[in-house]
Amino acid sequence: MLYSLAIYLYMFAVILVSPFNRKAWLLVKGHVKTFRILRNKIDRNARYVWFHAASLGEFEQGRPLIERIRREHPEFKILLTFFSPSGYEVRKNYSGADVVCYLPFDTPGNVKSFLRLVRPEMAFFIKYEFWMNFISACKKRNIPVYSVSSIFRKNKVFFRWYGASYAKVLKKVDHFFVQDEESANLLATLDITDNVHIVGDTRFDRVLDIYNQAKDLPIVDKFVQDAQCVLVAGSSWEPDEDLIIPYFNNHPNLKLILAPHVISEEHLQFIESKLKRRYLRYTDATEEKAAQADCLIVNCYGLLSSIYRYGKIAYVGGGFGVGIHNVPEAAVYGIPVLIGPNNKGFREAQDMLRLGGCFEVDGRTLFNAVLDRLVKNKALSKKRGVINKDYIESNAGATDMVFKILNL
Repeated sequence: MLYSLAIYLYMFAVILVSPFNRKAWLLVKGHVKTFRILRNKIDRNARYVWFHAASLGEFEQGRPLIERIRREHPEFKILLTFFSPSGYEVRKNYSGADVVCYLPFDTPGNVKSFLRLVRPEMAFFIKYEFWMNFISACKKRNIPVYSVSSIFRKNKVFFRWYGASYAKVLKKVDHFFVQDEESANLLATLDITDNVHIVGDTRFDRVLDIYNQAKDLPIVDKFVQDAQCVLVAGSSWEPDEDLIIPYFNNHPNLKLILAPHVISEEHLQFIESKLKRRYLRYTDATEEKAAQADCLIVNCYGLLSSIYRYGKIAYVGGGFGVGIHNVPEAAVYGIPVLIGPNNKGFREAQDMLRLGGCFEVDGRTLFNAVLDRLVKNKALSKKRGVINKDYIESNAGATDMVFKILNL
């Protein structure tokens, strides 16, 4: 009851702030449409596998499983739900799923209506998602629930004294496919052992798929031609750009591809006001214009994972805020990667930092020093990039293990 009350309070809070917050407004607007989408698009005669991802990053982790089930088990249709607008708004037209919508707020009434409409035969929750009412209702209906690429740390609510009640939801998950041994050991403290397998992170399978299917981008081809060095800065926020842009302005031998996390007109103009060399927005680019520019601003979504292939060095943003974005997406191309200090909760970043393919920078002085070293010493840059590529390849295979264990 306390959990459901908290969900209702959260729901009302989102509604109250929605007129003043774009993300909350998109969430409310999307939730209004959810049950209409389900009523109109769910085939009552079909068999559904349900995948839920909080946001875009979790979706990319679940994507190898989604696409393999679609390829090898055409008898199933795929329902994909998101919690965050940053996932849904980007992937609402994803062709790998038959139905895409927001996950309704986890209230008892919503759960009952959702499961009555969908009637999934199995449910996959990616990484962190543990909605108590949904998972409990699936358990009562004998719908198996699998947690994929899940990762646990001792500071999470499940392992605190005040989280004992909420931790009961973990007992209702049929199988955990965790990323590492620490996660398995933490589950063991809750007497969850028999249904736990350490398989690694399906994200590595996804980035290898992207690497093998990377798009040729003629505009970027023209932009990088004859460049001495190209820095690709992906998913950057303002604190990241405060490091990147001054360095770029003062190093004419460096070309910059900047893909900001926020591509609002206001933020794009803010970036452009700081640039002192020739720049071009991707949506305004032609091959001729691109060849003359020094900075290419990627003001659209869906290209970054392919654009990293054109870089000699990458910077992955978010490390001066809530946390870094997708480091493996850049590292798979065999280039060194710079990240900000908020990276402790990301196992792959920690591993690559330890191995030497990734560099943590905590401010302008260190950023400049690391970038100077990599730009000037091409042999060192290549060596550190090879470390990253080898790491990604050696950690692939989680999707195969999940399929084997589940006998899919």
